[in-house]
Amino acid sequence: MAPTEAKPGSRPYHHGDLRRAILAAALDVIAADGPTALSLRDLARRAGVSHAAPAHHFKDRTGLLTAIAAEGFGLLAATLADAADLKDAGVRYVRFAREHPAHFPVMFAPELLRAEDLELTAARALAADALRQAVSAVRPEDYGVDTRLAGVAAWSLAHGFATLLLSHNLDGPVGDKDPEEVFRTLAATLFRAL
Repeated sequence: MAPTEAKPGSRPYHHGDLRRAILAAALDVIAADGPTALSLRDLARRAGVSHAAPAHHFKDRTGLLTAIAAEGFGLLAATLADAADLKDAGVRYVRFAREHPAHFPVMFAPELLRAEDLELTAARALAADALRQAVSAVRPEDYGVDTRLAGVAAWSLAHGFATLLLSHNLDGPVGDKDPEEVFRTLAATLFRAL
């Protein structure tokens, strides 16, 4: 038997980026069935590797979800980078949720994650810094509230809108309109009211 051939009945050796393959399979499962549907054994089967292989990269299900959240916060930070203003940051936040619907719910489910994980805390800090940059352009006199509270209001609006959008609770009101344009209108209305 040649050295590169697999023994009969054994699983083939995975020659690609196994970590990335498992993350991609996990994101597919989450997008279809939510984070509670994840099983390392099922992901190993999907990747065509032994059931112990995912544990080598993630230790356990919590480690895998933590890696997904860390990746998500890094992607969010990149999405928010160079936002023109707070409204633009909100639009980008909604765009991120739409483009990464499997990352989004995991990122904001602390009960599923290892809060002390260094990769997660670093990625969260990058995303928080990007949000702070957008909030720093807000002048309290523009809204009659503390800058930090204006940031909380904007984040609440963007996060709530994105969550409702992803859960199809806005299918009726948004219809076939561009969700980002709908969000821009809502943000302009809210901050004008403030």
